[in-house]
Amino acid sequence: MTEKPMKVAIINRSFWPVYPVIGEALLRFAEGTANQGHSVSVIMQDHAGIKGKLAEVGRGEGVHFYPAKALTTSASGVLLRACDAVFFMFWVLAVLLWVRPSKVYVSTDPPVVVPFIVMLYSRLFGAEYVYHLQDIHPEAANVVIPVNKWVYKALLKMDAMSMRKAKCLITITEQMAAEIRSRSQTTVPVHVLDNPAVSFDGIDTAKPKVGGFSFCGNAGRLQRIPLILEAIETYFERGGQLEFTFAGGGVYADRLKALADKFLHFHYPGLVSPTAAAQINADYSWALLPIEDDVTRFAFPSKSSSYVFSGANILAVCGEQTGVAQWVKTNRVGLVVKPEVEAVVVAFFDIEKGLYQELSDDASREALKSKLRFEVFIQALDRIVLE
Repeated sequence: MTEKPMKVAIINRSFWPVYPVIGEALLRFAEGTANQGHSVSVIMQDHAGIKGKLAEVGRGEGVHFYPAKALTTSASGVLLRACDAVFFMFWVLAVLLWVRPSKVYVSTDPPVVVPFIVMLYSRLFGAEYVYHLQDIHPEAANVVIPVNKWVYKALLKMDAMSMRKAKCLITITEQMAAEIRSRSQTTVPVHVLDNPAVSFDGIDTAKPKVGGFSFCGNAGRLQRIPLILEAIETYFERGGQLEFTFAGGGVYADRLKALADKFLHFHYPGLVSPTAAAQINADYSWALLPIEDDVTRFAFPSKSSSYVFSGANILAVCGEQTGVAQWVKTNRVGLVVKPEVEAVVVAFFDIEKGLYQELSDDASREALKSKLRFEVFIQALDRIVLE
């Protein structure tokens, strides 16, 4: 790593304190980079008055923040979110031209357009950029709502160019890395780096577990929520007694609330704090990890890391050949069930009968936890971005 002070920009629309995993990790990375004597600028969207929040807790010393007002949430419509992404694109361009960083870290939040702007800036001004693909677009979006074929082709070409011109790329799984190389024909290094887990400091993971399932995260379009809710309702109607708690927002929030009103053993507290979500995960013996099969080539569910730290067994609802299924089985942290209502209902009853009590392997879980800690993620970013 060079000792010469550099101008470094970190671009990620989601940030601390609203996003407790990637947002917190990038805040720590920014703080650490500033402490090394570099000039650090963070370009993000502001949901909670970040400068005031930073001042309250004494964070962000030496870091310059350029927040753009957030216009949408995860529950907003696709078109509105696309408009928000375009607005953020222009904000990013304006700040880059103002600050003129020599090194840029940019992620797929938002996808395609912002990394493309960073690529153009870097080509014009001789900067280097690292492109972190938390998911691969436009493919991931196309799984949910088909994109116009001409727009889709244009976005593919834009993103492939951004991949080829980067200093290097970062992604989450080897399966995603293979997709990136195949689609973009890039020759730059592709680093595989696990996302960290939400902090479990102060969370009681040792107390007796509640018999049942937690789901903490976005109840969105990729999580098979309609299938899961149909399976839960069928399970209750057949006399099932396990408890279920869902926490978080998303497009299916109203359906979650309706199920909580209908069944005694189903709970939906809505949006909760990161600490409360971590405690909910730690309270339950099982955690639900449903995911659309096609999207696992292009994305990996972020809640999986927190489930590992919670000590809960993981019930993955997806095809056996997906990256998520392979991750669950390889690390021996849970069970994989095919994405069919009846198969999920049967799994619920089998779990209620205690058929999978010895499923997890503690040694495998501890080895996995060691890879998912914040310090591992931040050290990797430090090495990859600043070298």
